[in-house]
Amino acid sequence: MMQIRQARGLQIAHTTEITRLENLWIVPSQSTAKKYAVDLGTEPPTCTCPVYKKNDRVCKHIFAAQFARERENGAEIPEAPKIEKKKYTQDWPRYNRAQVHEKAKFQLLLAELCKGIDDPIQDYGRPRTPLADVIYAAAFKVYSTVSTRRFCTDLQEAHAKGYLSKLPSYNSVLDYFGYEALTPYLKQLVEVSSLPLKGMESDFAVDSSGFSTCHYKRWFDVKYGNAEDWHDWLKLHVMVGVRTHIVTSVEISDRDEHDYAYFEPLVKQTAQNFKMREMSADKAYCGISNLRLVVDNGAQPFIPFKRCANEKHWKDKTGLWTRLFHFFKYHEEEFYEHYHKRSNNETAFSMIKSKFGEKLRSKTRTAQANELLLKVVCHNLCVIVQSIFELGIEPVFWQESNETFRVDS
Repeated sequence: MMQIRQARGLQIAHTTEITRLENLWIVPSQSTAKKYAVDLGTEPPTCTCPVYKKNDRVCKHIFAAQFARERENGAEIPEAPKIEKKKYTQDWPRYNRAQVHEKAKFQLLLAELCKGIDDPIQDYGRPRTPLADVIYAAAFKVYSTVSTRRFCTDLQEAHAKGYLSKLPSYNSVLDYFGYEALTPYLKQLVEVSSLPLKGMESDFAVDSSGFSTCHYKRWFDVKYGNAEDWHDWLKLHVMVGVRTHIVTSVEISDRDEHDYAYFEPLVKQTAQNFKMREMSADKAYCGISNLRLVVDNGAQPFIPFKRCANEKHWKDKTGLWTRLFHFFKYHEEEFYEHYHKRSNNETAFSMIKSKFGEKLRSKTRTAQANELLLKVVCHNLCVIVQSIFELGIEPVFWQESNETFRVDS
């Protein structure tokens, strides 16, 4: 059976003009006006296209040049097969209902989620605002995307509906963003808010993205070198279910910390609640400890190896590295079919940034981390709302009536 890239190369050979310049074959791009130089005189052949440079594997342009060479030598090349694009349908009536009722459902789900929060033990001092009310107000404020003062009307309406036992002032809401003891609660809420989709998700993907702490520099500019100067940003590491884009575990780091170290806590946290079948991640996460961790948790890792990788690893005593390396090298088509589920991470980040903003308004490091975690909580609840209408789920966050979560201060 012809590979997809091979079929596309055959299409290029049939529909475009491929010219030869000594050992180089000039192959036009299918999507732009660019042309790529394919060198068939080397072993293996090389190409100047971005796909080859990134993945170091045979691309459609190399296949096209090989077919063109065969045709020049008098051989008859086969007809190009018809390639049908995979279509992803959208149930628009259900999607529209989910969007129309999202805000009302969001408030209800957020109230149910916050019911599981117990206040830390307080031995003395003035009674605090219930932590459930504080987190509800902070999360609803992030969802609204307006300033805290403008948010007061929404807060009053939520109190009137019974979602808050006590109405906090806007200053109290702002103060609690910088409350360090709030962070473990928010990480727990990210985990709990993903549980209603426990039966829906078995394939997961890991990635990270940056959130800017200022108004005039973007993560995109810093990542791709378009910025003249850098400004601080936080990095969000997430594990995402590829079917619904629910975030199952989360970590936050500073801008310069490497992604590799955050793979283990993300996998372990997700494995506690979900039965994992596949795990996709980019080559930044490739290492024997991470591969072994995924396999030990019952999943198949789809993490591409770096160019400098060999089939043997000195720390591998079980042959795991060699087996996965051979699968990556000799079953590329099958490997990348699974690996490309990782693109759902980009979808999840796009959902969070487009809906709740890619910049953090808070000033202190703790407040910024809490604001970022609240964005993820809000994202998960929006995914749950969509799943209610599209998948017919009935979300339950706390299985037992007395199940709660508390961090002692």
